[in-house]
This record gives sequence, C-alpha cells and structure tokens, in this order.
Amino acid sequence: MKKLGKYSIGLGDRFGHQGHAQLKAITEAGKKGIDITPVWNKSNREHLIIGTQPSDVRIEADSAVRKAAFKKPYFIDADHINLDTVDKFIPSSDFFTIDVASYIGKRAFDGEIATYIDNAGKYIGKLEVPGIKKSLKCSLKQLADIAEKYLFAAKKAGEIYRKIEKSKGAGNFITEVSMDEVAQPQTPVELFFILAMLGIEGVPVQTIAPKFSGRFNKGVDYAGDPLRFASEFEEDLMVVSFAANEFGLPENIKISVHSGSDKFAIYPHIRSLLLKHNKGVHLKTAGTTWLEEVTGLAEAGGTALEFVKEIYAHSLEKIEELCAPYADVIDIDTNKLPSAGEVSVWNGSKFAASLRHDQGNPYYNPNMRQLIHVAYKLAAQKMDIYFRLLEEHEEVVSQCVFDNIYYRHILRLF
Repeated sequence: MKKLGKYSIGLGDRFGHQGHAQLKAITEAGKKGIDITPVWNKSNREHLIIGTQPSDVRIEADSAVRKAAFKKPYFIDADHINLDTVDKFIPSSDFFTIDVASYIGKRAFDGEIATYIDNAGKYIGKLEVPGIKKSLKCSLKQLADIAEKYLFAAKKAGEIYRKIEKSKGAGNFITEVSMDEVAQPQTPVELFFILAMLGIEGVPVQTIAPKFSGRFNKGVDYAGDPLRFASEFEEDLMVVSFAANEFGLPENIKISVHSGSDKFAIYPHIRSLLLKHNKGVHLKTAGTTWLEEVTGLAEAGGTALEFVKEIYAHSLEKIEELCAPYADVIDIDTNKLPSAGEVSVWNGSKFAASLRHDQGNPYYNPNMRQLIHVAYKLAAQKMDIYFRLLEEHEEVVSQCVFDNIYYRHILRLF
C-alpha cells in the first residue's frame, strides 16, 4: 500500500519549469534530518487556464527525480478534483485531493440519514477525545444537523474514491479529502462525524483538509488570530487520531493545511503542536513558485524585467477578470496598487522587493503580490516568450524558488 510520509509538502508549479529547484529544497532538508515527501500538485482550473494536461505534471516530476537521483517516495496530486474532473487525472496521478466543498449542504436521502444516525448514535452525549481536556458534546439534533450537512458530501467522496480505485487498484494511490473551500470552519465534533462517514464509505483517507478560522488568502500571510488557529489545529489533530482508531481509517492519517502559501504567522504554532503530539502534516503551498519566477525575472533585469512589468500593467487592466475566480481567497486594496506608470520606472530590485514576501522590507506590497498571484493567465498567453525568459535566466529564477521553499517554508515549519 502506498503510504504518505509523516511530513509532506504539496508543491505547485504552474508552468512546470521548477521541479529541480523544488526537489533541491527537499533534498537539502533531508541533509538536516528533515524527511519530507514531495507532492507535485496542479488543479484542473490551472490546467485549463494554462493549456496543460495532468500528464505534464508527471513528466516534470519524473524528470526532476531522475536527474537528482532522488530515491525516496514522491507523488503527483490530482488537486481539488470532483466527479466531473477526475477522469483525466487518473492515468498520471497517484495522489487524489477529493474536493467535496461543492457537495456540502446538499441533503442525502432521508433513509441514508436515518441509517447514519443509528450507526453513530452511540456517540450522542459526551464525546471524550484523548488529548482534548474538555468534553465535546453532541445532541441528537446536532448529529442530525451534521448528517444533513455533510453526509451527501461524504457519499460523493466515496463514489469518487471507488471510481479511482476501480481503475488504479486499492492501495496504489493516496487519498485526501478536502473541505477547506467553504464559508465556515468545521468544529471538532463535525470533523469527528465526517471521519465516521468516510470510514463507513470505505475511503482510506490519509490526509484531510478542514476549514480553519481566519483568512487563507493567496500568496500572503494568515489573516486572523494565530492562537485561535492553534487551538483549532490542536483539537483537530486529536480528533483525527482518535477517529482513525474508531473508524478503521489509516493509522498515518494527518491534517492537511491548504495554506494558499506563506502562512508564516501560524507556522510556529503548527511546528510546536506537531512536536508536542508527535504528529505529521501535509502542507500545500499553492502558487508560490509562479511568484518566485516573476521575482527572479525582475531581478534578472533587461527584457525579463520589461516582460514582468508588462504582465503587471495588463493585470491592472484585467483585474476584475483575473480576480473573479479567486474572489473568496484574495483581499486586494486597489488603492494601494502602484500604477503601471509608477512601476515602469522601477529597477529590478524594487520590483522584486515589492513582490517578495518579506514583511520587514518597506517596499513589500501584499496587494501587488496577490494580484500577480492570480495573473499567471497573462503569462500563459505569451508562453513562448515566458518560457524562453525562464530558460535564459534559469539560475537566478531557480535560486528564488529554492530560497523560498527551503528558507521561508521548510526551515520555519520543520
């Protein structure tokens, strides 16, 4: 059976050029005794925007692994797939993030709900979870509400899992279930009963991505109370561990944090709680790599700098179109975006400093960073030029990618 390592990182690489730099960060961590499983991920939305196929991610990862003579496990994630999109990912993926967010709130049949309540009825009342000091309470009404909200989604996760299993065979892929792209966080009690549902459905979930409080905007730091996040994260760690034993789920099941990248404010809390409880985590870093490519091209200067300035100018013109698909996970103050005219006279160092996630740098602009984060579509429209620039300035770009993953993420988190 394929098994995900204790620590794993989802490495987004929208244009498929940075697998070697990403893997270098993983191998450097290994030299320090930090064993991390790399998972290359790319969503259906990103494939459609850029015009790539899931097989391209497999080709990139296999090539990077082969060139680096990397001998440890690695995976290719069909990121945020559902019943409508899973088919084309099956041949080339061995990790599937089953996204049930769109199914949450839809009601299962009354008979299915009644059967589930009968099965889970023994947990009504006080729910004692080892590691959580307070007793969790669940009334019959609460259980019914949870079943009405989540049972249909869990059954869809089972349907998607069985579709993948029929093609790839049991034990030949990693299963994650994602519930993070919804409005409200799941409570520990809700998470417990969701895991019960997945157990009944026979989904061997190795990682689950709940929704936490606070905002996980793309490319910028966590917006919320880090201590509240820490409390939720610790309770979820305990619930997942307890539920694994109760419902026959894989013993290595762990929490997945879909960070939107760069949630540095919560990294110390995640690290301390993982050490306290000897638990693992899966971190998904999203579009950080694309941002580092733009940063590297800015630093390279010349035609590369002019190209990224042009991308920024066009992103201002198309801001509504670019931001619409990401409206729930970005928060841009347009009044704090520099004009295209201002940026046109910047040197490469100032452009890079405005983008690079260094909150101590006075030039850092999180609004500009978020806008560039969602503007990768514009580079995809000039793919030949963009790829030529990446290849011409491979050294500086790959160094930016490595530094970001290794120093800002791996060393801070692990």
